[in-house]
Amino acid sequence: MADNEYTEYVTAALPWLRRTAYLLCGDVHSADDVVQVAITRLYTNWRRAKAADNIDAYVRTILVRTFLNERRRPWSRVRLLDRVDELRAVANPDVETREEVRVALMRVAPGQRAVLVLRFLFDLPVAEVARVLKCSEGTVKSQTSEGLAALRTQLGVTQ
Repeated sequence: MADNEYTEYVTAALPWLRRTAYLLCGDVHSADDVVQVAITRLYTNWRRAKAADNIDAYVRTILVRTFLNERRRPWSRVRLLDRVDELRAVANPDVETREEVRVALMRVAPGQRAVLVLRFLFDLPVAEVARVLKCSEGTVKSQTSEGLAALRTQLGVTQ
């Protein structure tokens, strides 16, 4: 019965898990790897996850920590191809702007990228991001500020 609940949850959550991982990683293949590791960790901790007040927040925490852990490994910097296939949203009318922001986001440091995705994609408060990343609220605030500055620089935006 627990396996069925896990399977149902992961099946329903997979689209937003992949989308989030893609924003963090910058390519489909790395995103799929991060999602696979995250859902494996979820499976091993399913009983605890199911008991959580907010299972989506619990899983999002697993996903972001998996991404950050993977980025710390030396092999994560190895690139086999110059360009990889990317997820495309068919219905989005401003594809060029979205792609420009995505490319700029990939040039921001991984920790700052994680903060930006959690703060602005998921609209999480500073305290929640600090809990997910296991850091202080001050660190989240400074990483947000520095990440936005780096993103603005990448996009050529002046204030």
